[in-house]
Amino acid sequence: MLRHAICTTLCGFAIAASSQAIAEPQRYASEAGQVTVKEIASGLENPWGLAFLPDGERMLVTERPGRLRVVGLDGSQSDPLSGVPEVYAKAQGGLLDVRLSPGFDEDRLVYLTYAEEGEQGKAGTAVGRGRLSDDLSRLENFEVIFRQMPKLSTGIHFGSRLVFDDDGHLFVALGENNQRPTSQELDKHQGKVVRIGLDGSVPDDNPFVGKDGVQPEIWSYGHRNQQGAALNPWSGVLWTNEHGPRGGDEVNIPQAGKNYGWPLATHGINYSMLPIPEAKGKTVDGTESPHHVWEKSPGVSGMAFYDAQRFPGWQHSLFIGALVDQSLIRLQLDGDRVIGEERLLKELGARIRDVRVGPDGYLYLLTDAGSGKLLRVGLEEQ
Repeated sequence: MLRHAICTTLCGFAIAASSQAIAEPQRYASEAGQVTVKEIASGLENPWGLAFLPDGERMLVTERPGRLRVVGLDGSQSDPLSGVPEVYAKAQGGLLDVRLSPGFDEDRLVYLTYAEEGEQGKAGTAVGRGRLSDDLSRLENFEVIFRQMPKLSTGIHFGSRLVFDDDGHLFVALGENNQRPTSQELDKHQGKVVRIGLDGSVPDDNPFVGKDGVQPEIWSYGHRNQQGAALNPWSGVLWTNEHGPRGGDEVNIPQAGKNYGWPLATHGINYSMLPIPEAKGKTVDGTESPHHVWEKSPGVSGMAFYDAQRFPGWQHSLFIGALVDQSLIRLQLDGDRVIGEERLLKELGARIRDVRVGPDGYLYLLTDAGSGKLLRVGLEEQ
């Protein structure tokens, strides 16, 4: 769908209206019943992350070149918000994840991750926050609260996802900038999950606080390129996923101070078809095995636990987008155990970048393309 050039005013901010009516939902078979897919919006340039606003009718959507927009369930799109930081928009870099503060109703803070350029053209992942203006047109007083150090990326493996826990902490899942050994080096943030306060401060009970030569923000290490992260609603514990190389995509449950193996332990090989030089096997003493692993990489991305009441057939499922496989993966859970897997929406032929559960109980997906889409996905209701 092409976007209309004429803007209307809605609740005090400019909205670009869609030039066509939203198409009727498409239907596809699944183990839990007929899946419905409705296109909500299109024409988004490499959308990466979304976060629903409290009204449940609008959301913030990031576009990797550096734009943040308000998108409505009616398909409307705002002009890009001002006040967004300058990003390193090269290759996989740019504006990435977005989350609302746990206290958004009072503080109106929006958190972003993005690739930030440093010296000599190298870049790293940064986290910042700013206040969303009352008219939804800008971020005010944006401040950086965390920087991945040192900056080593030449355009790839930034990660990254943001997850708030229930105790006032913010987890940031980071990539290793395609610098494999750094995942095992505790003086660097590459290939780590970091845990910080909402203002970027270091919690006193982080596992490496007070240790010489160690970045105190580190929660876990030995990760590759983390693309999905979510808080398990039944246990309150962080889960993440990450890209392997050629094979070996993983789901992990990162625990404080633990080593998740990359590049010493991996189920994958190099893209050249040769072994990973540092690898010692699929399992290595002193490292944690993946909670779930794919020998053939689907190219995992954003993920969300389904705990809404709207579709009982999806209860206790973990949904994960797939970029390479161009599908939506549903992992069926019994507690923490994965007891089944289903690949959905392959008929769409779309790289799925983000997955979120909306306040209405539907899944909302972003497709990764130069003209990406926002899709609403549910089950046929009887």
